[in-house]
Amino acid sequence: MRRATQDLLIGAVFSALSGLLLRALYSSTGAPPAPEAAPKKAEAAWPALAESAPKVASYVIEAKFDGERHRIAGQETIHFVNRSNAALNELWFHLYLNAFKNDKTLFLRSPFGAGRSGDKAKEYGYVDVKQLTIIGGDGQDLWLNRDRHSPDDPEDETDLRVPLPSPLAPGQALDLSLEFEDQLPELVERTGFVGSFHFVGQWFPKLARLEPSGAFAHFAFHAQSEFYADFGDYDVTLDVPSTFRVGATGSRVRESEAKGRTRLGYHAENVHDFAWSAWDRFEERSERIAGTQVRVLYPPKQTANAEAELASVRFALPHFNARYGAYPYPTLTLVHPPEAAANAGGMEYPTLITTGGPWYSTLGGGHFIDVVTTHELGHQWFYGLLASNEHAEPFLDEGFNSYAEAEALESRYGSGSVFGAFGLSVSSTALNRLFSAARGADEKIAQGAADFATFRSLGALVYSRTATVLSTLARVYGSDRFNHALGVYTRKFRFQHPTSADFMGVMQSELDSRAVTALTLALSERATIDYLVREISNAPISAAAGVFDGPSGREQKKPEAPHQAAQYASRVVVYRHGTLQLPVEIELGFEDGTKQRRHWDGSGFTFNVDNVGPSELVSVNVDPEQRILLDDDRSNNWLSTRSNAAPECRERALYAVQLLLGAIGP
Repeated sequence: MRRATQDLLIGAVFSALSGLLLRALYSSTGAPPAPEAAPKKAEAAWPALAESAPKVASYVIEAKFDGERHRIAGQETIHFVNRSNAALNELWFHLYLNAFKNDKTLFLRSPFGAGRSGDKAKEYGYVDVKQLTIIGGDGQDLWLNRDRHSPDDPEDETDLRVPLPSPLAPGQALDLSLEFEDQLPELVERTGFVGSFHFVGQWFPKLARLEPSGAFAHFAFHAQSEFYADFGDYDVTLDVPSTFRVGATGSRVRESEAKGRTRLGYHAENVHDFAWSAWDRFEERSERIAGTQVRVLYPPKQTANAEAELASVRFALPHFNARYGAYPYPTLTLVHPPEAAANAGGMEYPTLITTGGPWYSTLGGGHFIDVVTTHELGHQWFYGLLASNEHAEPFLDEGFNSYAEAEALESRYGSGSVFGAFGLSVSSTALNRLFSAARGADEKIAQGAADFATFRSLGALVYSRTATVLSTLARVYGSDRFNHALGVYTRKFRFQHPTSADFMGVMQSELDSRAVTALTLALSERATIDYLVREISNAPISAAAGVFDGPSGREQKKPEAPHQAAQYASRVVVYRHGTLQLPVEIELGFEDGTKQRRHWDGSGFTFNVDNVGPSELVSVNVDPEQRILLDDDRSNNWLSTRSNAAPECRERALYAVQLLLGAIGP
């Protein structure tokens, strides 16, 4: 999920209004000249794409929706296969709608509000399970023996254990029948209603993800966390008032109408969730893009936003197909909530994403609609098809997807990928770097979503700093080479729930061990890097002077006048602060206007750059193409012996803007 839409707008607009200072972000926002890289591998080198997921939990759901009371009556059948290596004695259910049951739940109990929005509930919601039985069993209601609350949390009911009457051996299947009733809350985040608008996510009792070990990856619904579930097939029938227009996961395969109500049947294969939205004021546009039927549901008088969203998909869908493997589903639905329901915006579910923004979002040079649409579309790969554990390792989805978003937007718009007007350009990569630098030393990236001190820290580190880490690797190793490596990862682990260890294995084989070391430090520690120079030294080299003994006796040679020197010895010491080691280029500028490049592999904490030549060294620029986006302070990368040091002034001005933006970052 993208950071709250209003935060994104404020941050990007503020960046634009930073004016001429941010204009100098020229090479940190665009694509710098790539270093020499390995040739791009041919399409044949891609791993084969899995055509189907190992299906563990499949659902058939019948749901009747009451739009006036905001209630849903549901019947659910779950076909569950024990694909683990151990016999199972219990099941774990996520009842995430109970996160909105009262203000003492884990999600809502903080006095500072919930998650991304910071809002509290006004009308509460919950899910009641009426009965749970095994189909073909003895009719025993398993729900009566459930745990009454989430583990070690008597005030939360979002993560409940249900004992099985007998062990379920590896490879065995179980069919469950379940009746439930939902009361939707007034919208806080992700789910609920505002007026007659409804967005319905995390609404049905759902099994936790079964790991290969036989343990369930279960967790209570935390305001900073997202989701993790097994793949399966979904067949869902929604019975709604005929005045409502509905968008949902999957393809609509059935439709009938009677007595003012409409029954809509949806089918989706190889997915791990199902969400839907209903509103009696939706307008609609539909278009076939890259072989996928794309449908946009949007508020009245927001045709410009709908067109911008379609334009984003026209570019980003084929772009992501080429980068990360073809989108395998026949449909994609975009829901643009009304402005009063902004908290439903910027969210991802299989084959369904929500966007957001006011009617004027496309005006004034901002690409805010493109940002949120591209970001949420990217989740179809990193959240939808890879399905990593977003609770334990959120950076594998949000961080990687933030990199993919920035790469796609800059491929489309260049350095003005977030804002481009009035002679100003602001890119996603620039904003990611600024937000990242502000909080990079606070906490490590690789930790659970609930372990971050605040959602602002999570946003800066999981989203922005991870994207900056990956962007740095792309600039150091070459974008073609790095993007190919990331594409290998997304293809190899499609439908496989990969971990960070799986990602590191691909980086080892596709890049090298030094890249893995840098990634490990950047993700798993509060690792930093700062290249800097302090002084430039020059000394004339003249003919030898002094007393010398030779074949003809002792001879004294007098020093030459300084102006007669034909050569100069020059030295600059480049320092590396922090624990990250990344190779860097160093540009030397001489008085006669010539320039030289030196390469430092980043090992050690100092690097002596010596030169002998006919001209004095007058300037040094470390990382002139600004490939090391993780460099904490670029103002100390440049040094000149001349008073007219415009690049140094520019870098110091940029650093001041960086600190200011960091203070209001996510």
